[in-house]
Amino acid sequence: MSLFRVKYLGFFFILVSVFSFFNIIYSYYFNLYLNLNTYYFSLISSLIIGLLFYKINEVDKKPSIFEKILTVFLGYLLLPIILSLPFYFSIYNLTFLNSLFEAVSGFTSTGFTIFDNIKHIDQGLILWRSSIQWIGGLYFLFSIIFLIDIYDDSLKKSLTNFISFNSSEVLKQTIKIFILYFCITLSIFFILNIFDIRTFHSLNLSMTIISSGGFLSSNNLSSILTNEGQIIIFSLLMLVSFFSIFFIYNLIFLRNKNLNFFYEDIHLFLYFLFTVTFFFIFFSFDTDFIYSFLSLVSSISNIGVSLEFDQSKLSFIYLILVIIGGSFFSTSSGLRFLKIYSLTKYSLNQILSFSKPKNVFMNKLLFSKINFDFKEINKYFLTIVIFIISLFILTSLLSLSDINFENSFKLAVLTLMNTVNSSAYGLSEFNFNDLHFLTKYFLIFFMIIGRVELISLLLLAKKFLFKY
Repeated sequence: MSLFRVKYLGFFFILVSVFSFFNIIYSYYFNLYLNLNTYYFSLISSLIIGLLFYKINEVDKKPSIFEKILTVFLGYLLLPIILSLPFYFSIYNLTFLNSLFEAVSGFTSTGFTIFDNIKHIDQGLILWRSSIQWIGGLYFLFSIIFLIDIYDDSLKKSLTNFISFNSSEVLKQTIKIFILYFCITLSIFFILNIFDIRTFHSLNLSMTIISSGGFLSSNNLSSILTNEGQIIIFSLLMLVSFFSIFFIYNLIFLRNKNLNFFYEDIHLFLYFLFTVTFFFIFFSFDTDFIYSFLSLVSSISNIGVSLEFDQSKLSFIYLILVIIGGSFFSTSSGLRFLKIYSLTKYSLNQILSFSKPKNVFMNKLLFSKINFDFKEINKYFLTIVIFIISLFILTSLLSLSDINFENSFKLAVLTLMNTVNSSAYGLSEFNFNDLHFLTKYFLIFFMIIGRVELISLLLLAKKFLFKY
């Protein structure tokens, strides 16, 4: 265990046991006894593992970045196994692979499901699916802080004035994230209730939105959102997964309004305004712009849910928005807008420097005093290269599994970007249950790959494959 920081994982195993207990109470309260015993399996197993991990004596030294990366990977492998137990022991006769697929899909906030009809699932298990997303979203945010050393200095400056993240600073930021994550979830829940969305749906949707997940408490979103007011408020609430989780906190509580703490969200806000304006001007030919707006916001926040109507003409644009993604410190996936913006600006400056060598071109981000150096650009470029390689590999594997190339490409993008398949991408009718078992394993692997910072794969390869 010297390579892993299991006490870090112990917290999440205990958190799983807490949610298992809540599901038991919920099932008793609403007389949902069909799958009640299954939550005892996850409660007992997660509690035992969590306590054992806390009792393991770790080496009293600062963990290396490779130990941290391996620990995060271990969490994505072990936690879904425990989370899959209620599926496996349920009355629905799921195989272990299908149970694991559902758990990994929820934990990585992807939203692919092997269930054909959500109405056939009891409410307790539906709530469990949403709980998995909530835990997975929190795990992802904690992992960003845990792996902060692989990010550039400009990202650290957007979070704290400290250049180095010691143990006390990590603890401070993780506590802040947990409080914010919980409070924002409650706020979303109450807002949805105010707009007359059924309490059960509001509870599940609040956990889906905060985690940028794709699980719904019904077969389609159209049966939950029944009027335009609900559609608009739901669309706006999805922006929570697009902007930084610290954005509202910094606006309210930050005394020294340092622009460095807001520069990414300012860029994202301008990007959002431009995208909405572009859609309104060029794609508002009919009265369905409100539905396109929901799909637009859902795509940029990497949630992916949409209302049931034909959007085949816009599916490629939605996929591009999915790839771009949102904020670093959010539960969204994607390559991140700021990476693409910085890489584009740096490339243009390099081209202009050859045509106008006497001019000085500053690689400085707007609305901040932060400059990005060549090392950061290398990281951004390598992240895109790794994504392209991963996309090519997964598309090829899916094509070999008798899935047509178009669907293979779309599914590969959504898998790596942890975004649910929906009518916005022309994949709402895709059946995961009938896939070959090897294809399911491929999707499980790449869902995890998509959730871990892609640059970490390069660091692991450098550590174990290129030692000399």
